[in-house]
Amino acid sequence: MTDDRESILSRVRGALAPLDERAAMPEYTTEIAVMRQMIAGRDLLTVFTERIRLVNGVALTDPAALVEKLRAGGWTHGYCDPALWPRLAPHFGADFKVEIEFDRARVDDYAFGITRAAGAIAETGTIILNEATTSRRLAALTPWVHVAVVERARIFADLPQAVAALGPDSNVIWCTGPSKTADVEGILIEGVHGPGIQIALVMQGA
Repeated sequence: MTDDRESILSRVRGALAPLDERAAMPEYTTEIAVMRQMIAGRDLLTVFTERIRLVNGVALTDPAALVEKLRAGGWTHGYCDPALWPRLAPHFGADFKVEIEFDRARVDDYAFGITRAAGAIAETGTIILNEATTSRRLAALTPWVHVAVVERARIFADLPQAVAALGPDSNVIWCTGPSKTADVEGILIEGVHGPGIQIALVMQGA
């Protein structure tokens, strides 16, 4: 499987190599936001906490509260971004097994994954992941519980503000609550194509 993947990617890279530069992003106005006036003057963390709850996600600001939530759910084996682990480690007890190297061959072993987020959107309760900040994409998408550590200053009011701040990163994932599908009989099911539980841990200087 790995050889096939590398063969495909090498062909893609070969096709892109002659191109001078990527296509430019389309022009857009940052004033297209629908609800910016409605949340103007409000604390963005408060708005984000409200909106992520509406899409069945959770926002926390205390690492100790995160650990208790993981313990209560029985999710004691997981992965943590090595850049975050020194700050979070003191809150985890001996009953946890936390790895800082994600083993692709053992994706089913990880009940939770803790990764850095590029930011969040208050208006929609969305967590933003991108190539530059997410240490292991599989660690954000395959465990049942995904914990995205969001820097408080990187909570944007709405999508246009977020897009303007993200820059030219070519791989951005917008996570609005847990993974969802309603393809079968119109019944909403969570956790089918990704995490069943989405947690944002909002910290200063994360």
